[in-house]
Amino acid sequence: MEGMGQKRRPLVVMASSSTTAPQSASRGGANPLAELTDRFRSLEVGVREWMAKQPTHIEAAVTTAFGAVQGGALGGLMGTFAPEGGAGLPVPQPPPGLDPKAMATFKQAQALAGGPLVQARNFAVMTGANAGISCVMRRVRGVEDVQGSMAAAFGSGALFSIVSGMGTPNPVVNAITTGMAFAVFQGGFFIVGQKFSKTKTHNEDMNYSRARNMLSQLGLQNYEKNFKKGLLTDETLPLLNESALRDVNIPPGPRLVILEHIKREPGLTKSN
Repeated sequence: MEGMGQKRRPLVVMASSSTTAPQSASRGGANPLAELTDRFRSLEVGVREWMAKQPTHIEAAVTTAFGAVQGGALGGLMGTFAPEGGAGLPVPQPPPGLDPKAMATFKQAQALAGGPLVQARNFAVMTGANAGISCVMRRVRGVEDVQGSMAAAFGSGALFSIVSGMGTPNPVVNAITTGMAFAVFQGGFFIVGQKFSKTKTHNEDMNYSRARNMLSQLGLQNYEKNFKKGLLTDETLPLLNESALRDVNIPPGPRLVILEHIKREPGLTKSN
């Protein structure tokens, strides 16, 4: 009996090790960074959905506060690393024609506008105002366009000038001048970015035209972003299999429908 008991012990150890191996493998296969990213994205989507259901003043207040916190952190960081407390971002330049006394006052304000707390305040005002005005303009106009972007830039530039140049002469003139400069710069940047985005989107859409039509026919157009994320272009349609579709997080049901459709449509298996 003792011999039988001793023979059983290795079997018990082997069974326990064999059962724990899949568990450890499954634990090792999980990517904590990917899970954290997915949770953050889900949280971000949830916050956006909640914000879209709120009145304009609520969304504007939350957006302004969030933008101010981001700007304050950035300004404080730039002010900390700036040499001798110098400004992380150049303060507005004085308008031409100022007398020497006013110019000296302005230069003094420039010299004092470089500490971490001061820069945090300036950036918080600038980014918070830009975010809040952009939110209101988008809600009122129903679209995010260059006019709304320039209006937000003008408001943030004007407030930045007033806050960063307190004690200087002609604060209203400086605020208007700085606001206009911010608006022109932001408007040009918005137009260039919009043109680049349209060109890039058009080029990408050309690579997914047949895939898009297929998904639309099947009522699965919501998975177009999955195809683009996995770079499953029209050229890859003849090569699609269940593993490839699973890798881009397409559920089993839509996977089967897509693969069956590809088999029945000879045109999808032919390259352009």
